[in-house]
Amino acid sequence: MNAKKNDNQPTITRSGYERLSAELVELRTVRRSDIAQQLEEARSFGDLSENAEYAAAKEEQNKLETRILQLETQLSKARVIDEATLDTDKVSIGVTVTLQELTPPKKRYTYTLVGSEEADPSQNCISQKSPVGQAILGRAVGDEVYVRIPKGTRHLKILQISVGDRKNAGNKKNRAKS
Repeated sequence: MNAKKNDNQPTITRSGYERLSAELVELRTVRRSDIAQQLEEARSFGDLSENAEYAAAKEEQNKLETRILQLETQLSKARVIDEATLDTDKVSIGVTVTLQELTPPKKRYTYTLVGSEEADPSQNCISQKSPVGQAILGRAVGDEVYVRIPKGTRHLKILQISVGDRKNAGNKKNRAKS
């Protein structure tokens, strides 16, 4: 998107925004109702000052309300990137990048670069603020980068930049070096 970049404004992909919005709806409806039932049931046990069930339900309610507030704040301040408008000439938030390690063990990695709010390394979604994310942001296919990580320095080459399904890199459009 052509929105002005503001480092204080969290950046999130459209799919990430939709996922967090769905979580917010779930928390506001289903989870709030569940906790209200737990509180009501715990109240029926009598004296609230020595009621462990009530204390546990109140703690869950506080955690829930904190998460709801966190999501509301993130979603209201987020700059949403529509993946359909992304360019694959340069690495940017929302693209999927295939990297080749140029030093042993010479592994190949595929990551989707996302904003910090939706980073999930277990799903190969890395933050633009991570060491790898910072090194590849704004780079092109064929570029080589050095990334300092806890296990040492890695020498990586960008093989492909694509937009599409995070689990199936290159699904919609991509730029790859032949």
